[in-house]
Amino acid sequence: MAARLEVVRAGGSHSGRARDWVSAEVPVEISFDGQAFAVMMASPADLEDFACGFARTEAGIEDLAAIQAITVQHRLEGIQLDIRLVGQTAMAFAERLLPGRSGCGLCGSRTLEDVVRQPAMIESGPVMTHAALDRALAVLHDAQPAGQLTGSLHAAAWFSIQGELRLVREDIGRHNALDKLLGSLWRQGLSMDEGFLVVTSRASYEMVTKAATAGIAIMAAISAPTALAVRLADSCGLTLIGFARPGRCLIYSHEHRFLDTPEFDSPPA
Repeated sequence: MAARLEVVRAGGSHSGRARDWVSAEVPVEISFDGQAFAVMMASPADLEDFACGFARTEAGIEDLAAIQAITVQHRLEGIQLDIRLVGQTAMAFAERLLPGRSGCGLCGSRTLEDVVRQPAMIESGPVMTHAALDRALAVLHDAQPAGQLTGSLHAAAWFSIQGELRLVREDIGRHNALDKLLGSLWRQGLSMDEGFLVVTSRASYEMVTKAATAGIAIMAAISAPTALAVRLADSCGLTLIGFARPGRCLIYSHEHRFLDTPEFDSPPA
């Protein structure tokens, strides 16, 4: 996840040569049954989780049993992740495989519907309290060891509805961190409707789409959402929280799942 490199510190009382931890970032090619699907820049950890999460949120694989095997190959140019699908799933997927996709999330898409996908409606979901969100935020920083070491990683974390940390994944890319988390939750058979998601990035439409596709009903972001993310969250039934800070936040959609909601006249600083 990180490499220690020599740097030159300038200014202050500690000027001079030193060593600093820097995040690893490598190209990861994701293929299905040997056919290239996407290339992502990612942190080289939790790759099987990444493959499973990506297969669910980007390739539409809804049944974990449809994934027969995941092969990880380290090459000079980067890492190859090949996802082998079983029988009928492999045949059906090959018929709709989009060539030439890349990490931007748009390249290779053929229509507007390919870019902005409408997740299925989230009809129910748990109800959380502001106190649970505060408990989650209180432990989130210490749950990111690689992020603390390098200062350049995003995290996606899963909490019980009471705010207890259950799982966290880190990556140089916010989408990758979320895919890794969702893949791990999926592989462990953990229920997506018994907790809430916290991400350390902004809430873009891709993040909302991935969360809703996985069946998550509540998503909180440390930073701001985009307008498209809010519209998508509202249309698919996801409770979207932004500017999550201890004791305060903004709720942009489906506030019925959030109790003890404080009032704000403007976004918190």
